[in-house]
Amino acid sequence: MNYFAGLLIVCALVLGNAGCSAKDGKQSREAAAINTVAHSGCTAKQKAEQTKMGVAWYRTSGEAKALYYQGYNIGKQRIEESLKTKVKKKRAIVLDLDETVLDNGPYLSYMAEKGISFGNGWGAWVKKAKAKPLPGALSFLKYADKKGIDIYYISNRDEKYMDATLRNLKKEGIPQAVRSHVLLQTGTSSKETRRQVVEKDHDIIALFGDNLGDFFKTFDGKGNKARSLEADRFRHAFGRKFIVFPNPVYGDWEHELPCGS
Repeated sequence: MNYFAGLLIVCALVLGNAGCSAKDGKQSREAAAINTVAHSGCTAKQKAEQTKMGVAWYRTSGEAKALYYQGYNIGKQRIEESLKTKVKKKRAIVLDLDETVLDNGPYLSYMAEKGISFGNGWGAWVKKAKAKPLPGALSFLKYADKKGIDIYYISNRDEKYMDATLRNLKKEGIPQAVRSHVLLQTGTSSKETRRQVVEKDHDIIALFGDNLGDFFKTFDGKGNKARSLEADRFRHAFGRKFIVFPNPVYGDWEHELPCGS
């Protein structure tokens, strides 16, 4: 048995004991994931096979860890630069949660080992509130909080998971984990309206995420070719205002992947 196979089995047992259930596939985010599989013409098993190497890289590689440290180091530099200038509004940073602040590695391993699509069992995992902070996240967020930066978490977790999400964040010592600073999905997956809520009273000095839709509305609802062109257009923002983290497992990019044989 190789290392990754063992890792998947251990995590499957952990998630199984936690009560992960396919029943959650009927819920909003879970249903959306299943619909994506149907739309692409791939079976859940085919999608799961495609993600296995991504899960292995995400969970075991030093490169993945290094990229998180790098991203949060850049975030600290952005804050330091901003504090040297005057702003009209209060400063804020905006972060996605899953695979940006919180590590759902055990769930992702369970998904790959069971051959299911992203979403099945997701609700049960979220309700356990067991996700740990990703490398560099906690120290960076504490630094931002100490510097008087308002921190907002804009996530496409369904609003019904608010209590579990807050419990998870508070348990891990994540600062500013209050309802007014955690903006979950209530109707649309686009985060633009929620970003505008923050922008009303703040200058957003940096945004952090693992999906291009975490940064600007221009990336919403577009295919990979159009998203790549938009990435070219915003090339000067990356590493400055837009800080991207790695996610080779799931996201908008995967919708156009061809199915395996």
